[in-house]
Amino acid sequence: MKNRRKFLKQFAAASLAAPLASYAAISDEEIQKRIIPYEKNYSAFDDIHVAIIGFGIMGSRNAKTILQIPGIKLKAVCDLYKGRLERAKELYGNDLFVTQSYQDVLNRSDIDAVIICTSDQWHDKISIDAMRKRKAVYCEKPMVHQLNQGWEVINVQKQTGVLLQVGSQRVSSIAYAEAKKFYKAGEIGQLNCIEASFDRHTALGAWQYTMPPDASADTIVWKKYFKSSSNLPFDAKRFFWWRNYKEYGTGVAGDLFVHLLSGIHFLTDSTGPSRIFATGDLSYWKDGRNVPDVMTGVMEYKATKEHSAFQVLLKVNLASGAEKVESGKVKFYGTEGVFDFGWNDFTIYRNKFPSFPNIGGWDALDTYPEAMQREIMKSYKQKYPQSEGLQADAKPIRFMAPEGYDDRFDHFVNFFESVRNGKPVVEDASFGFRAAAPCLACNESYFQRKVINWDPVRMKLI
Repeated sequence: MKNRRKFLKQFAAASLAAPLASYAAISDEEIQKRIIPYEKNYSAFDDIHVAIIGFGIMGSRNAKTILQIPGIKLKAVCDLYKGRLERAKELYGNDLFVTQSYQDVLNRSDIDAVIICTSDQWHDKISIDAMRKRKAVYCEKPMVHQLNQGWEVINVQKQTGVLLQVGSQRVSSIAYAEAKKFYKAGEIGQLNCIEASFDRHTALGAWQYTMPPDASADTIVWKKYFKSSSNLPFDAKRFFWWRNYKEYGTGVAGDLFVHLLSGIHFLTDSTGPSRIFATGDLSYWKDGRNVPDVMTGVMEYKATKEHSAFQVLLKVNLASGAEKVESGKVKFYGTEGVFDFGWNDFTIYRNKFPSFPNIGGWDALDTYPEAMQREIMKSYKQKYPQSEGLQADAKPIRFMAPEGYDDRFDHFVNFFESVRNGKPVVEDASFGFRAAAPCLACNESYFQRKVINWDPVRMKLI
């Protein structure tokens, strides 16, 4: 209670002490708005030479982001498709080293760190090989492709002592950091449920990306695409649309659920759920993919010293009919209020239970004889005199990152600060696996049609 009072005093300007109105009836104009303080803080000492392995959408976007950070030099790019290597040279000059073999990158003595943006199937292997070559690793989420791969990555990181950070940027978001302060102060009471979703309604959102007309076994090192030998004939869709195939990607669970869980685990300091169940359907995008385009998941989080017991309800729909092209939401429900997240903003709605029970309205009161009703109301007012002096509801408050804020930029800043200074990364291998594993368990649950039991502390199936 002492910490909570101290926090409320510090944030008195936010007017959180009074109960906030029910958010279902609040218009946008009635919401107070606050810009979250933000300053770009980074040190620039020695240059860090970086290689990007996998120069598709994420790899190319990440290149643009990291080069905004002082002292970061892009020295090498690896991709199996020649056209992307040509594009990398167009963007970053002919001195850029390009290759179709990631081992060529790891063997270079002038590379300090690698950013792994390949298909999910390669995340564990390249991360392990890079750490053994003493390269700092930034690996896009999910950290691994299969549940049985997590511990090897964790163990190699511990054995080598090489930095590894997983790329789920909500862990570095100033919105989640700000909300965590309010959560720890008990501003929504006891957390009991979280609803989180990621909906899309475009072909690109469903991973039907534009493919180059020259895609062939001549321009793509097809045999190197597979971790083990394969006689599968060249198939451009399996290469450029890899997220649609469980052999190379992790579907909506590993690609999108993991964003949601990363933010949830960061805010609550949770190690993860103990029971996981998922169901879904291949509803609309019947393009040869073998993963669902609609999936719902239910996860049970047991009470720990860090948090109360709560349920997590997850949903992704790639043919959602949504008003927005892409819409995502996360709502933390507590006994005294709600956090309602956008991408880099959140709104606090406060609705504390009164110290007296409700009476009247949708109630059995008016089903009794009139004289009995008068007697009941008289007794009620005598017992609960405070019921006649209700405090006016305060407005909900929305906290927003400044315009142009990019949590991916901050996530990379945090990574490179760790590379320079040796401080712990913000999302290490254990955190990354604890976020990925329940999502991969959703795939197991969906394909096996069963509940998955998970030990979130030991990070093992039960």
